[in-house]
Amino acid sequence: MPEETQTAQAAPELPTDDAGGSGYGRAFAVKEFRFVFAAHALSLLGVVVSEIALTVLVYELTGSPLLSALAFALGFLPYLAGGTLLSGVADRYPARRVLVVCDLVCAGCAALMALPATPVVALLALRCAIAAVSPVFSGTRMATLTEILGDGDLFVLGRSLLRIVSQSAVLVGFGLGGVLLAFVAPRGALVITFATFLASALLLRVGTRRRPARTGAGPLMRYSLAGTRQVLADRRIRALLLLLWVPPMFVVAPEALAAAYADEIGVGTAWIGLLMCAMPVGTIAGELYAGAALSPAARSRIVLPLAGCGLLPLVAYPFRPDLGWILLALLVAGAAGAYTLGLDRWFVDAVPEELRGRAMTVHTAGLMTIQGVGMALAGAAAEFWPVSTVVGGVGVLGTVCCLLLVAEVRRTQEAGAYRKARRG
Repeated sequence: MPEETQTAQAAPELPTDDAGGSGYGRAFAVKEFRFVFAAHALSLLGVVVSEIALTVLVYELTGSPLLSALAFALGFLPYLAGGTLLSGVADRYPARRVLVVCDLVCAGCAALMALPATPVVALLALRCAIAAVSPVFSGTRMATLTEILGDGDLFVLGRSLLRIVSQSAVLVGFGLGGVLLAFVAPRGALVITFATFLASALLLRVGTRRRPARTGAGPLMRYSLAGTRQVLADRRIRALLLLLWVPPMFVVAPEALAAAYADEIGVGTAWIGLLMCAMPVGTIAGELYAGAALSPAARSRIVLPLAGCGLLPLVAYPFRPDLGWILLALLVAGAAGAYTLGLDRWFVDAVPEELRGRAMTVHTAGLMTIQGVGMALAGAAAEFWPVSTVVGGVGVLGTVCCLLLVAEVRRTQEAGAYRKARRG
């Protein structure tokens, strides 16, 4: 993607926190955000359909459960490489062009997957390509939201809405995908994925404003790695990133082990769905409440308490309470994810504008990677100990780690306030 000639143009007026509407309505009052939101929903639909269709297709072609599972797992593995080696794309090229090209690349991969002659090895490679592009797309979109909505409360609400859509996909996406495959062959479902990515690219092209690149010179990978080093070298940014990453690393354990836990306590397969859905339901409810009912100041006040103690409900597992209490514990643990609304604001405030795209890409890549690591570690631990013990241990260990991070975030906050007072 060659650099675009930057023409002089009037800077668009950013929306204020007093934009029309209330709560989430203020974000939807911004026309550009409505296009970004619709594009996100469409591309997410494409991802969900492709994951299910590809898993089924690989199993039909090979009869191998391992390769079928690998087709799903490859959605996580390339995030780290793409997020570190290609993060510079988010700052170095105009955001709209990056977003549209990423969608077109994913559409091309989906089209190749849908071809009858595409072999299994190529299917897996194309899955990796989509996963490598994803953190660049997500990081660029996050950084662009600060230009569309400003870097204040509207950005927080916009980010929250995109997260809610993602969590909702966990609840309904796989079920709808399964119904779709009852009527359409897997390769036919991949054609739908191709169409959703094309539609997303079109929405972003016609519905978002052209903005110049932020900065950037030299080889792309060197520029990307330099940005990653800058992000991780800053004590305040590093502490905030870890607080965004570490709770999700631990909180995925109950979902990853839901089937094994249902078997351990002797309940039917119908309960597995409830065990896997309870936490996303809690997350959506917590986000909606925090976004609609709490002021920006209140969201900031709940960040550290919820981040530090949000995993404590998992400690109920070793006591083997009735399943209703376990579902309640998962709902509460999910609702604690509302801490991210306030933390998103802190993160944007801490990152310099010229580093924003790379920082957001690193954040996305690290979040996806660390959740995959958390699932793998929980599964490995469950090979040696009962699932209830593992999840309870995750609750204790995770809480200790989160409290240490909360203390570090508080120290960096106080150090920043001290430096500002001295300069004043």
